[in-house]
Amino acid sequence: MNASLKPNGPKTRASAVIDVQKLLDEQPVGRFQILVLMMCMVIVTLDGLDTVMIGFIAPALSGAWAIPRDALGPVMSGGLLGLAFGALCAGPLADRFGRKTVMTIAVLFFGVWSLGSAFASNVTELTVLRFLTGLGLGASMPNAATLMAEYAPQRCRALMVTTVFCGFTLGAAGGGFVSAWLIAAYGWHSVLILGGVLPILYVPLMIKWLPESARYLSLKETRRARLVRVLNRIQPDMADEATRFVAQDTQQRERSPVRLILSRDYVFGTVMLWICYFAGLLTVYLLGSWLPTLIRGAGFTLGQAAIVGALFQAGGTIGSLAIGWLMDRLNPHRVLGATVFVGGVFAWYMGLPGHGITGIGMLAFGMGYCMNGSNTGFCALAAGSYPTRMRATGTSWMFGIGRFGGIAGAMLGASMLHANWGFGEVLTALAVPATVGAAAVLLKGARHRGSVLRVEGSASH
Repeated sequence: MNASLKPNGPKTRASAVIDVQKLLDEQPVGRFQILVLMMCMVIVTLDGLDTVMIGFIAPALSGAWAIPRDALGPVMSGGLLGLAFGALCAGPLADRFGRKTVMTIAVLFFGVWSLGSAFASNVTELTVLRFLTGLGLGASMPNAATLMAEYAPQRCRALMVTTVFCGFTLGAAGGGFVSAWLIAAYGWHSVLILGGVLPILYVPLMIKWLPESARYLSLKETRRARLVRVLNRIQPDMADEATRFVAQDTQQRERSPVRLILSRDYVFGTVMLWICYFAGLLTVYLLGSWLPTLIRGAGFTLGQAAIVGALFQAGGTIGSLAIGWLMDRLNPHRVLGATVFVGGVFAWYMGLPGHGITGIGMLAFGMGYCMNGSNTGFCALAAGSYPTRMRATGTSWMFGIGRFGGIAGAMLGASMLHANWGFGEVLTALAVPATVGAAAVLLKGARHRGSVLRVEGSASH
């Protein structure tokens, strides 16, 4: 007689049949899920610290090496390219070898190369080292989203994934304060050393405490012993060597995950996710790179420009949590489509003349809420749009394609300023990628009306 194990119910022994996906979806959020959330959030926080630190040390570097700041452009681009290629490579590897395995190697990788970057002696060396660092950074973040999505119960999955990604802004903001003190006290090398030592020290904790994805382990019988150990961490004596496991995600397992996300059943949703995230990161990187400069060029003070930039980032943190909460309760495609479109409206309105610094600050907060927050929401949407056998690849490839949007955004902003575009013209132009992104996510939702982050075992996304 088959009996599915119920959470918090009587312990079922050797004759039990456990539907792993159903079990994890019905399991209450307890210490185990909170542990996964916190450990993944630390990984994303370290990512945030390491990703932005080169911007913090740029003034000190240009002074120490007696070069203009724009000479560090290849260093910035090298890191961003590394992020893109790291994400593209990491997904298929994680779907083959496991989320924990790839994440652990990635964190060690970017820690080692960040440490090595501290000893670079010229722009060329630092560019190569930042590219290598970016490979590790790009591989770790999307897999953190994947692992969290695979342990979060269905009812709060989007919120838990977006909470993990709040670690990025935490790491970026904390990095600013720490960098200012370290550079003044010990020089620019110390910031890169810190960015390398912290991930390296975190690796043993990941090996000991971070679990491999139970959904990933359930796909193959050869992983049974590891799956039993993980499930017994969630609830003691939940499974043993005689327990039978049921995985709903069993079709087409022999095909490569890259081919699967581009197969007939998934290609439309995949391309729409790429367009959404590309347009979203184009907007955010353009604003993140150039908003303070634009504010300063509009006649406001340097201090006011810094405040506006901070409000944009703060809006993103709050937006990430709020949008994740809404996605768990409403249609996630409509939530994201409406949010991205409103962000474009804020940008257009901010570009109109006549705003004081208070109005600009409020609009910057709103843009951060909509644009930064929705980009985090896309991470949750991607993780929920693919079954286990291809989830890491689908999520990571969205990250990788999106990073090219980030590169394009930074370059586009520079080109606009070089062409003497004014504050209003640049902000008004941002309504275009926002409209494109909103349309793409709404089209994906219209195509897949029945798929609201409930895709495991389904075949049309």
